[in-house]
Order: sequence, then structure tokens, then C-alpha cells
Amino acid sequence: MATSLTLSFFAIAVLATAAAATNITDILSGYPEYSEFNHLLSQTKLADEINSRSPVTVCVIPNGALSSFTGKYPLSVVKNIIALHVLLDYFDAAKLHKLSEGSVLSTTLYQTTGNADGKLGFVNITDAKGGKVLFGSGVPGSALDTSFSKSVKQVPYNVSVIELSKPIAPSAILTATSTDVNITALLEKAGCKTFASLIVSSGVLKVYESAAGKGLTVFAPNDEAFKAKDVPDLSKLSNAEVVSVLQYHALASYTPVGTLKQTKGKLTTIATNGAGKYDLGVKTEGDSVSLDTGVDTSRIASTVLDSTPLCIFTVDSLLLPVELFGKAPAPAPETSPSPAPAADTPSPSEAPESAKAPSPLLSPPAPPTSTPDGAPSEGPAADSKNSTTDKAGGVMEAPAAMKVLFTVSVSVFAFLFLS
Repeated sequence: MATSLTLSFFAIAVLATAAAATNITDILSGYPEYSEFNHLLSQTKLADEINSRSPVTVCVIPNGALSSFTGKYPLSVVKNIIALHVLLDYFDAAKLHKLSEGSVLSTTLYQTTGNADGKLGFVNITDAKGGKVLFGSGVPGSALDTSFSKSVKQVPYNVSVIELSKPIAPSAILTATSTDVNITALLEKAGCKTFASLIVSSGVLKVYESAAGKGLTVFAPNDEAFKAKDVPDLSKLSNAEVVSVLQYHALASYTPVGTLKQTKGKLTTIATNGAGKYDLGVKTEGDSVSLDTGVDTSRIASTVLDSTPLCIFTVDSLLLPVELFGKAPAPAPETSPSPAPAADTPSPSEAPESAKAPSPLLSPPAPPTSTPDGAPSEGPAADSKNSTTDKAGGVMEAPAAMKVLFTVSVSVFAFLFLS
């Protein structure tokens, strides 16, 4: 029994390590026949989203098969096509040939964008028997004109890479009209009217619009954030400082949530200049992502738009840069009684008998009575934690004793259980 338990724990540890270390671009780098697909994963930042998810199946397409799309459609459309080839489930060759009901609709990464109507964000997988497995759009009536070619690489139950004969490209994705994005209209619709008004009146909107063509990510505080009791009065700032605060809410790059989850260092904002860093830290807990300004943290509440090269998020509080609002106050350290100077401490022979510390193991502590006659008013109390009598006797405080008892109990239980 002990051996089986040990093997089970080992297997879990191996799978957890594999999941944490999975990097789709590293996996595909060993397969030059998929270099174009791998490049698109990095260019569209879909690789970051894939790396932050488990389980996931990536349906790769050989080089050349995507050229008709990459040369004809904007990157935002190509990204949607690629996202349709990322299944949010684990499919290897064995599972594909043993579908319980012969076919299944699998959710894709495209479905999570909120841009997919109806079943457009799903893929139909059908076991056609005779060794063939067919793929097609999840939209009812769509042709199953793509087939499973081979298995490429698997990290069991975490990531599977399989090859399809050609891309799945529903006409609804290809014919989606691309219109100029109205940033303020999107912000107002998302409940960020105050922020939208500020970027217009300050002129920061023009900065956003000029950056949007090459890459822009906006963190917009919702209207409730400006009503918080501890929010600073922006009217007391200079015009230049207000501009810095608003520019601090944007990055000059396309940084979707998957990329934020993978971020380890600091993010440079549009406000960054020679006079100050104006950077942001990122904290991730599960699917929750928060931004750390050094003054406070703000949670990303929702995605307003994720369309290469523009991302707009709402956040639940105003981002306050340390350059203008100072660092968050550190918690006050716990104070402990300072030992009295050695010169004022009476020797054991001089101290009255009743003032000496009783042995905690032989007698109960003395009741809190008034100071005995002759005891120095500035000397340490007999039962003080700083008492040299306690330290010399090796007396263990209650919390420490409980920790040792708990540790020994767990060790004995584990020994008995595993043996």
C-alpha cells in the first residue's frame, strides 16, 4: 500500500511539474514544418493564452496551408482563425477514435473572446470510422472538410498537439467587417464614462488613438472606482499630473489577459519617461489578474475589447503611480518589551525571594499582585519573556510546544500509515 501511495504522489508531482513547465512555442520549435503556425501563435499572443490553460489541444496546420489567409486578411481575423484551432479539452489519437457518441462539439479559445455568435466558437469533431476523424465548424450545417492527420506531441492530460489537413475557416469569421474602433464609445458602454470624459478633456485620447495602430492596452477604471472614499481628488493635480495619471492606465503594446498572466517583470506604461518609471506589476491568482502600482492593487474586472492590436479592460479602482502618490505605508512592526539596562537589573542575591521567577514546570505562576517591598520598579518582571531565568532553563513557550507536538504527531501517523 505504501508503495502504491508513493507512486501515486510521484505521478501527481510529475504531472504538476509538466503542466507548470509547458510552453507551446518551445514544443513546436522542434517541428520546423509548423514554423509559420508557431510564429502566428507568438505574433497574436495566443501562445501566452495557451500556456496559461490546461487541458488544451492545439490543432496545428503545416506550413503553406495558412498563406491564403495571412496574405489576404488582417491580423485580427487571422488570430480568430488560429484561436478556433485551440480546443479547451484534451484530445489525443486514442480519444479521437473512441468518441462516446461518435461526435462532439468542443469549445475553442475563440469562444472565450465573446465575439463568437451561436456555435461559431465551437468545433465539430466526428469519428467517421474506417480510421478517419473529421473536423469542421460547430455552426449547424457546416461541412466536415478537415481531417485529423496525425498526433504530434502530448503532455498527458495537459497539452496535446495534433495535425489537421487544412484550416477550419468559417465564412462568418472571414467576412467579419473591420470597422474603426471608437474607444470612448466602448468605454462609455462598459460603464467607464468618467474615465472616458477625462481622456477626452485632457487630450490623452489622441495619444491612445495614435498608439492603437501598433498596439495599445487600456486599463479603464469603472465609474464606481471614482466614487470610492479613498480616491484622490484629481482636480487638485496639475494638468501635467492628470495627463500622467491617465497615461499610466495604458500600455503601448497589445497585451491580452493571457500575456498578463505570464508576465513576471514590470510593465512599462505610456506615462513612463526619464523622470519616473511609472511601471506596473502583475499579480495572478488562478484566473484573477491584478495590477500592482506600489500604492495599491486593482483587479481586472472585465474585457471590453480584445482585437489585435487593441485591448481594453475595466479595472475596479484607479491606478495610482508611486511617482505622484508615494508608496503604500508599510505595516507597523510588532513591538516587544525592551530589556532594562543591565546596570538597573538587580543580581539574584539582591532580589527579594518573592520577586524571583518561579519554575514554570514545578509551580504555577505567581498571581498578578502588587510589587513586593524591595523589588526595583524598573527591573524586569519575574515572568517576562526576556527573563534570563526562562532562557537559561530552556523553557519552551506554548506556541512552540504545540508546533513540536503537531510535527511529531504527523510524523508518527505518516510512519504508521505508510508502513
